[in-house]
Order: sequence, then C-alpha cells, then structure tokens
Amino acid sequence: MDGLQIMEGIKNPYLVMIFIQFVYAGMSLLSKAAINQGMAPSVFVVYRQAFAAAALAPFALLLERHNTCYRLSFVLLCKMFVISTGITLTLNLFYFALNCVSATFATALTSICLAITFVLAVCFRIESLSIKQRHGLAKATGSVITIFGALLCTFARGPAMYSERQRNTLHLSKQDYSNGNWIKGSLILIAATTSWSLWLIMQAPLVRWYPLKIRLTTLQCLFSCITSAAWAVANERKPKAWKLGWDLNLLSVFYCGVIVTGLTYWLQVWVVEEKGPVFTALFGPLAIIITAVFSALLFQETLHWGSVCGLILLVAGVYCILWGKREEGKAKPSDIEAGKQEANQQKLEGETETGK
Repeated sequence: MDGLQIMEGIKNPYLVMIFIQFVYAGMSLLSKAAINQGMAPSVFVVYRQAFAAAALAPFALLLERHNTCYRLSFVLLCKMFVISTGITLTLNLFYFALNCVSATFATALTSICLAITFVLAVCFRIESLSIKQRHGLAKATGSVITIFGALLCTFARGPAMYSERQRNTLHLSKQDYSNGNWIKGSLILIAATTSWSLWLIMQAPLVRWYPLKIRLTTLQCLFSCITSAAWAVANERKPKAWKLGWDLNLLSVFYCGVIVTGLTYWLQVWVVEEKGPVFTALFGPLAIIITAVFSALLFQETLHWGSVCGLILLVAGVYCILWGKREEGKAKPSDIEAGKQEANQQKLEGETETGK
C-alpha cells in the first residue's frame, strides 16, 4: 500500500496548501509562545524531534514493510547521522533566534531558503546558471533581490507602521526587541536557513542511496533527536528545564513534532506529485500573512516600515526565482530537441565530407 493513498479522498490541492500554510503559521506561533514562557530552545528541539520520530515510525514500518531490497549498512547509517546534524543545527539556531525576533519575522526570513539553496547549488555545480537566457537571469536577479530584502529586514526596521495599543484580550505576552537583539536574531536565522539549505542539497544523494523516504525521514529525526539531546544536556542540566506538564509547552512540541513533521509530510508529498514543487512554493507568503495577523493579536507585535519593505522585496525575489524555474522547465525540452537537431546536422555534414 502506498502512503499517498491516504490522500485519495482529497481533490483540491489549493485547499490543502492553504491548510498547510495555517499549520506552518501555527508552528511559529506556538513555538514562540512556548519559548516566551521560558522553555529552553534546545530542550524544545529534543522533544519536537522525539515526537516526530515516534509519529513517523509506525508509518515507516507499515507502509514500507514490503521494500526489503534496500539494506541499511553501517556506512549508510553513519552518512545519515552526519547529514542529520543539519536538522539539529537548523532547529537549534531557529528556536534560539525566536528569543530575539518576532514570529512573523522569523517565518518571513526563512523564505530566503530558496535563494540560498539556489546559490549553494550553483556553487556546488548542482544547478546550472546561464544569465544569457531569461530564466537564468530571472533566477540570478531573484536571488539578489531576496537576499537584499533579507538584509533590509535585518538592518533597517524603520518606524512602526501604527501606534501601539495596550490590549487585554487574546494576547499571551508582549515582548520588546532591541535593535541589537533584532540584528543578532536575524543573522542567526540566516545561519539557520543556510544550514537547512545545505541539508536539503544533501537529501538528493541520500535518497539515491536509500529511496525509502519515510524510513529515511524517521531515521534522520531520530538521529537529530540524539544529537540535540547531547547538546541540550550540556546546556540545560536542571531537571526543571526538562519537565513537561499538561500545558502550552507540551501542546507546542506535540504540534510541531506530530502535526508539522508527520501530517504535513504526507500532504506536501501528495501536492508535489499532483501539481509539482513550484506550485507548493507559491503558497509560502500566505504563512507570513497568517502569522502576522495572529502575532498582532496574540503577542501585540508591531510591524515596522523597513521590515515590511524588506519582506515585499523578499517575496518578490522568491516569485522571480520560481518564475525562472518554471521557464527553465519549459525551455529544457526545446533545448534538448535543438541539441538533437544540431547533432544530426553535424552527422550529416560528416557523412557528406566522407563521401567526398
């Protein structure tokens, strides 16, 4: 049985993607709330990855039990372990940065992942870039605009867009951010996104070595939980820091581990197979809007002109890259056909020369 058969009854990828963006917005909001209430970021990562591994394990055992041709060697496990440290580094940096920036900004800044992944892929010669063609120029321009937008968000917050009002309903806590903390948190988020981009690039060879995607994801979550636990124990030695009660902290780690890692994994895989990866990426900015609205209600967060202008540039750059990727996909078949015609022409010319 294929795991994607779970999605058999769903007919509308648009509704699924909108639901996924609400899930991602909820992840940022609940994580921010838990950390604001004093939960250590490193401990949060441990519990999140433990819940994620526990949620995925039954599906990995049941849905991929018939695929026995792929063996887990010691060398392969070591490669998985090393690559999974990218998850550990990314999550620890991201949740630490939430102490310094707003949930809206953290959600928005992670959108530069597409640009950073593209730049790294070009540097590693995984991705081709030709600025003489319009799709190559679009991808290069989009990457520059996206990174510039991220820097503008970081270093030029600007004045508040509206006057702050004290509200006594629906908010959990209000947090003020100094310019120093804002810049520090932004740079940490950029580092987290770079780490995530490197992890994404390494997934391609890893899937070739071990194509069972659910087991692969489960093992990486487990290895990430182990390395995160080692890091957390070194930093949080008080038993009180590890205590989970029936409170917001438990809800947050359960939600991020089970709902985000478990449920959205299936949903996104199904949408990618139905509509392609570019379609899923188009909905990313929706999570920013949802997070901004609920952050204003729950945390009394105030938007700033500089950050908003940077976010607009960031989103515009992302869409520019996506347009370039779409045009590249359209151009490749014609390029292949042109290459074949050129090769046939050279072959005919060679045969003519030989006949002479």
